[in-house]
Amino acid sequence: MRSGETSRGCFLLRALLTAVVAVVIAFGGGFLWFSVSVMTTRPPALYETDAIVVLTGGSRRIDEALLLLAEGAGERLLISGVNPATTPESIRVLTGGDSQLFECCVDVGYEALDTHGNAVETRKWIEEHDYRRVLVVTSAYHLPRSLFELRHIDPDTIFVGYPVQMGEGDGPWYGNLRYVKVLASEYLKFIGAHVRAVTGLRVLSPAGQEK
Repeated sequence: MRSGETSRGCFLLRALLTAVVAVVIAFGGGFLWFSVSVMTTRPPALYETDAIVVLTGGSRRIDEALLLLAEGAGERLLISGVNPATTPESIRVLTGGDSQLFECCVDVGYEALDTHGNAVETRKWIEEHDYRRVLVVTSAYHLPRSLFELRHIDPDTIFVGYPVQMGEGDGPWYGNLRYVKVLASEYLKFIGAHVRAVTGLRVLSPAGQEK
């Protein structure tokens, strides 16, 4: 009996170790795919969109969105997830935006607190204006999760991603600790968004990280 129990115990241990190794490999492979995809993604050649939404939380996002609006990539721009203490005028001054463009074509949303909130706020705005194709401007690392949240909550709208690059660095991304940390954090959030969508559970973002 002891020999049988020992054999069974060894089998279970090997099965557990195999499962752990498989999970680690799958997780690592997924992270590599995610990182390469993020770091190599580029803006679409053609937008053909009705409007633009920019998700706040990273540098250069609003600047890029305003430039796209001025170039005619969309007829109107929503800046989603703005701090309630920030006024449209302060955004205009900070970005150096055209006052007439702001007055006619820029909306500022204050309801969103996270990426899921951005999706909810954007859906309401889209319904108000009856848009069909929307250009989504956000940081490249944030774009996969943003598009997933938007498409999950509003499957009737066509969302086109416009990635804002993380910036130029010395050497490859995997040699830059800051890039690796940002990508790892966002990868976990990306997985969490899928888990929440499947299970209905609210998976919180890691504390202290920008959305």
